[in-house]
Amino acid sequence: MSVTPVIPATRRVGRRPVTSRSEIEHIALDLFTHNGFDTTTVDDIAAAAGIGRRTVFRYYASKNDIPWGAFDEQLDRMRATFAGLSGDLPVMAAVRVAVLEFNDVAPAEQPWHRRRLRLILDTPALQAHSTLRYAAWRQVVADYAAARLGLSPDDLVPQSIGHASLGVALAAYERWLRAESGELRDLLDTVFCALERGLVES
Repeated sequence: MSVTPVIPATRRVGRRPVTSRSEIEHIALDLFTHNGFDTTTVDDIAAAAGIGRRTVFRYYASKNDIPWGAFDEQLDRMRATFAGLSGDLPVMAAVRVAVLEFNDVAPAEQPWHRRRLRLILDTPALQAHSTLRYAAWRQVVADYAAARLGLSPDDLVPQSIGHASLGVALAAYERWLRAESGELRDLLDTVFCALERGLVES
């Protein structure tokens, strides 16, 4: 039986301290992947990045927030995408456009995005926190659907659109992680086109 080597949470001599949020996330993802999420502490991440734990907490409220990255900013971007879409676009087509934009990841970041999603989906300790994040994402979709349909965001139909959208997005994420190849954007486009049609044609 092989043993996964533990990455030491110390900064290499001569390496400059990390100064960007993305660098902190990459270091944390490395530690989480090799040492385990539960085992890795904020102090470990700070030490590996060559920064103080206070700097880590300037970017993230808790360790659980690190795998989610700049999620709140991404939600703001999603709201802006919705706001910029034509009112002539059907509601579910507009949701598809916004979700594809939300998941538009630069090629260099895709390996990190894969590791991020695998951590979020497969780590039991993150599931309670993920529920809160999923709810916030669904609400952005529900708010848009409600505005387009002349309904309250808390009404059943907008809430159902939010839940259905999250469900098919998660299905695409899981397929992408299993395949280890292909484009996440293509999978999302396929499944959201199917959702526009009611998933199956009669």
